[in-house]
Amino acid sequence: MKLSKSKTIGLAALLAVVLIIGGITVFRNWQTSNAPKPVETQSVTGYLGGEKISLFEDAGFAKLAASHGINVDYRKAGSLAMMDADRKGMDYLFPSSKAAVEYGKAKGVDTSRADIVFNSPIVLYTHKQVADGLVKTGLMSKSGNVYHMDMAKAVDAMRNNKTWADVGWSSGYGQFRIDSTDPVKSNSGNEYAALVATVLNGGQPATSASIDRDRAAIKSIFDKSGWMETSSEDSFNQFLTLGVGSKPMMIGYESQILDLAANQPDAWKQVKDDIVIAYPTPTVWSTHMLIPLDDKGEKLLTLLRSEDMQKYAWEHHGLRSANYVGTDPIKRFGVSGTVDQIPAVSELPNNDAMQKLIGVLSGK
Repeated sequence: MKLSKSKTIGLAALLAVVLIIGGITVFRNWQTSNAPKPVETQSVTGYLGGEKISLFEDAGFAKLAASHGINVDYRKAGSLAMMDADRKGMDYLFPSSKAAVEYGKAKGVDTSRADIVFNSPIVLYTHKQVADGLVKTGLMSKSGNVYHMDMAKAVDAMRNNKTWADVGWSSGYGQFRIDSTDPVKSNSGNEYAALVATVLNGGQPATSASIDRDRAAIKSIFDKSGWMETSSEDSFNQFLTLGVGSKPMMIGYESQILDLAANQPDAWKQVKDDIVIAYPTPTVWSTHMLIPLDDKGEKLLTLLRSEDMQKYAWEHHGLRSANYVGTDPIKRFGVSGTVDQIPAVSELPNNDAMQKLIGVLSGK
């Protein structure tokens, strides 16, 4: 049967519509099958030192973590305290030193998969009027805008119960002291204790025998501080808040002031003309190590060791990388008195000596 011209045109139009619809369906199916699959995320949780909380709460950190298929949670704990804490349901421990890792190992923590993630030198934080006073008496020195503390002179002054006025700060009340976190629970205080014990041992890493010999001097130095925080984050915030009269000088991490400048510009503007960062001579490196407790902890370690995360942690939070990947000069933070290279560094005592030191400061 011969179709009329109008029917032929109508059939052709219908066929064209069918082909177009079919083509669109095929294209959409192709798009769906070739679209990147959403990354399924696993929740990872563990114990974290307070000085790294700013990084873990950063939206950029969360985005990088999601790209690796993980959602990272934490509980705050001191580097030593976390080794004694309940690890049920925990995927990782993230202390701030090799000494803390060795302490955990001695406590039965499986540290076989631990690895270095970040580095940060131990520094002093004080106020300009205090620093300039101590420069006059020689406890501190200043080169350009960089301050250094002579730790041998500082320890000698504390052993001999010198007052703040004796060491050059005439407005200071009471005995000269350097506040720290609790050395039995927190890494920055623990590493400061190791530095004090090493200075008392003539600059050589302290030993179990030298710590036994110097136990009275070590305890007297820490007794000057009274109550001590268990978190470096809390201690630094107290230093910023309470001011020179209450917290003249404290031990902390270099990364803390860099983090403040990068992430809290208004707060930094208020304190930048008063707060002084000083590098102890010698100082010690705080080596932040992640201890994976399971496969999810391993995934977090892979994320933290990635080039993108190493670069991000430095640029946004002042944590020096484990391998110098993606780093640029410290002047990027605009913090006066900071240095790229740390010239005078002491090795930490071995684990036996560190255990002895903890025992002495625990009153054992």
